[in-house]
Amino acid sequence: MNGAKKMNVCGLIVEYNPFHNGHAYHIQEARRVSQAQVIVAIMSGSFLQRGEPAIIDKFHRAKAALQLVLIS
Repeated sequence: MNGAKKMNVCGLIVEYNPFHNGHAYHIQEARRVSQAQVIVAIMSGSFLQRGEPAIIDKFHRAKAALQLVLIS
């Protein structure tokens, strides 16, 4: 690695339909348990993993998650 620093990264596969306190807890616990400096959330788009349409568009769901991450 030629002296490069390692970074702990935690990846989450999420839907956030809609984003709620349980999701906030999940992110916080994932960060705590993994001791990650970076959290990467892969979120479904307009349709969820089971093929049903999301009740809130992907942009608002992503914004809700980012607001939590930025204030915590």
